[in-house]
Parts: sequence; structure tokens; C-alpha cells
Amino acid sequence: MATMSSTTDTSTTAGKIADLRDRLAETHKPQGDEIPRARRRVDALLDAGSFVETDALARHRSTAFKADKFRPVTDGIVAGYGTIDDRPVCVFSQDATLFDGQIGETAGEKILKVMELAVKSGTPLIGIYEGAGARPNEGIAALEFFSRIQSLQTKLSGVVPQIALVAGPTSGALVHSVVLSDVVVAVKGAGELVDDATDGTAHVVAEDDASALGLVADILGYLPSNNRALPLRGDETEAEPETDELDGLIPDSDVQAYDMHEVLNRVVDADSVLELQKFHAPNLITALARVGGRSVGVIANQPEQQAGAIDNAAAEKAARFIRFCDAFNVPLVTFVDSAGYAPDVLFRRTAKLIGVTAAASVGKIAVVTRKAFGDAYLSLGAKRLGTDLVYAWPTAQIAQDDSYQTEPYSAAERGLVDAVIPPRETRSRIVDGLRLVERKAEDGYPRKHDNLPF
Repeated sequence: MATMSSTTDTSTTAGKIADLRDRLAETHKPQGDEIPRARRRVDALLDAGSFVETDALARHRSTAFKADKFRPVTDGIVAGYGTIDDRPVCVFSQDATLFDGQIGETAGEKILKVMELAVKSGTPLIGIYEGAGARPNEGIAALEFFSRIQSLQTKLSGVVPQIALVAGPTSGALVHSVVLSDVVVAVKGAGELVDDATDGTAHVVAEDDASALGLVADILGYLPSNNRALPLRGDETEAEPETDELDGLIPDSDVQAYDMHEVLNRVVDADSVLELQKFHAPNLITALARVGGRSVGVIANQPEQQAGAIDNAAAEKAARFIRFCDAFNVPLVTFVDSAGYAPDVLFRRTAKLIGVTAAASVGKIAVVTRKAFGDAYLSLGAKRLGTDLVYAWPTAQIAQDDSYQTEPYSAAERGLVDAVIPPRETRSRIVDGLRLVERKAEDGYPRKHDNLPF
């Protein structure tokens, strides 16, 4: 039952207000066996004093298995809205100290309501996960809420950014809610779902809660609040890297590896690279970054890993990242150095990359640093696949395969490369190109949706 102070006289207005204060104060007390980490995480994530809690007084209605003997406020979900760096966001956080974080009808209703608020207000949605699946004593009524939550998640996909933070062991039907999110941030040791960084479930792994919450805020800084807006823009002249060193980065031998991160760090704004899925398919880099203050999605072959060859995992990693950037108006910048696809690829998996690259309507700029052979060229740097601007370094080789090695000038003669440039000019060309394609508009063919091989 709901509780109130035995000394409060609720027959007066002042007494009713005092009773409300008592009830709200109860929501901040431990309802289970431990201090509620869920509320602490929300407070740490949001700007100080900005959190507005919704359904704080909610309690479950179940009577099965004597559940009515324990009806804690919040029902194990802290939900509401606030700001991160003065930007509105919606958030929910599981309280693993109540019901082991399991979701019942009331908890499910709270999650659904804050999701609906996010889409109506056009604000990002952040889910902080730590707990099991459906609450057993509430049976299929609890389980049914997962279908409603995941249905709405799917409809929200590409409308507002959805970020999942896996703060502790997460299991059951909740696992699919995590994976349906746009970006998954995990705390190291948070459980089986995210412990293996090589499988790509977690996009970024943090050492502790504080670092993970900081990463959530950082990721949001690269994204717009919804699909109708453009990402926030910083100062174009701020944090310029040293670009002259680019001229000496490519080895004279075309079989000698180099670290593509060294290229990126001399093109994008200083300290702006946030790499996603770093340990999954490391032969291809996917990262959020800024160039001239503008957010970009970076895709780059990594010659230090498998000579930059594109395998199944790399193709799918790139394809998902491209769709994510395209959904939220983040232009793509690609750095190409690959001799092609790995010999054991399944083409139904690699075809996804060609399909999403062609379908992406955001601005696309490619830089061919060295090898662009065969399908690797088609997938990542082909002018006729829809890349708006293609630049090649003098070290570039664009050909069917390594038996037809050629300088970049034949491609330039055919208009397949917009310009052959000294490496040190790469940043300035990209800055100018991003200004040009920022509001690029393309009309597609009328259809219900594509049927790419997903």
C-alpha cells in the first residue's frame, strides 16, 4: 500500500503538500537491499538539477504469489527527462536492487511512456540496463511488455538516437532491447552480453560507471537530437592538426603496412576521434570525429590488419555504421587502402556494404591513400556508387586487382577521381567539401522500403 506520515494531517492544503513531500522523499530511499545505483547513474549523467522524474510514485499492481506484500515506489525503473550539456534527453534506468532488475507491467509502462515522450519531443533516448528479463510472478502480462517496448524501439530507429548503457549483468528479453539501440556503451565486466569486445555487441567499453556515462555524453555530442536536425557544429578553426606530416606517411613499398590512425589524426580535428567497435573487425576502422567543427562518420581500411582486406565482419560493421550515420545526417568520410575482399567472404554479407553505401543520402567524401582494388574500391570509394567527392593521393592505385596496378591519373582522366592532391591538402579539401554537401538533397524512387540482403 501507499505510505504516508502518521503525523501528517491531510485534511488541510498544507498537510497535503507535506504528505506529497514525504511520498517523493520515499522514492529517493533504498527500496531494496542496497543503495539504488539507477538513480545515482541518472543524476551523474544529466546536468546538475535538470532531472525531472516521471511516474516516480508508480507501484506494481500484481497480487500473484503474495506480490502485494511488497510494493515499492518506482517499481525498479527510474525514468524521466533532463539535459546533457543543455540538450534535452529522455532517460530510463533499471534498479537492479529491486526484483533483480526484472521488468513487470508497471515498469514496462514507465519505459514505454518515456520512449513515447522521446519521439514526441524529438529528443535522444538513453537506456541504462542492469537486470534480468520479465518478472516471473507477473507472467505473460510482463512478457508482453517486451514486445511493445521492442516494437516501439524499432519504430524509433532512425528517428531519435537511442543509446544503451549496459552497466551490469543484463539477460533475458532485455538483451534484444540493448542490441536494437543505435550505440551500445558497456562497463567493463558488465556481464556475458558485452564481455567479449571482439564480437561487436558493445560499440565502446569503459572501465567504470563514470567513464561510461561520460562516453554517452560524448557520443551525443556528435549527433543531432533527431533525424530532422543537423549535428551541432563547433568552431571551424579550432583544434587543427598538423597536416604537413601526411606527405611522408605512406611507405615507398606498397606492401609495407602503416597505421591508418596516423592519417586520421592528421586530418580530423585534434582529439576528436571516437572509435566504435575498435576490437571487432579491426581491419576496418569506424569512428565518429569532427573536421572543421562538423561531425563526420569515418570509415577507413587499416593496412596494419589483414592488409586492409574487407572480410565478412568488416563489411557488416561498415554497413551498420553507414546506416547509422545516414539516419542522423552525419556525412561520411572514407579513407581507402585495400587490395579487395578477403578470399573467404560470403557475398550475401558483403553485398550489404555496397547496398547501404549506394543508398546513403548524406554527403560522402572518399580519399584513396594507396590501394583501391576491385570490390574494395566499389564498396568504399566509387564515384558512380554515389560518392560525391573522390580525392586520390599520388600514391593511389585504382584498378581491378594488383596485377593491373596503375597510377591515379588514368582514373582522373575518366572523371572517376575529382582531383589528385598532395596528402597535406586533404583536410582543407574535406572541410570545403563538407560545406558543399551539408544540405545535399536526393530524391529516391517511390517504394515501401529497400530489400537489401540483411
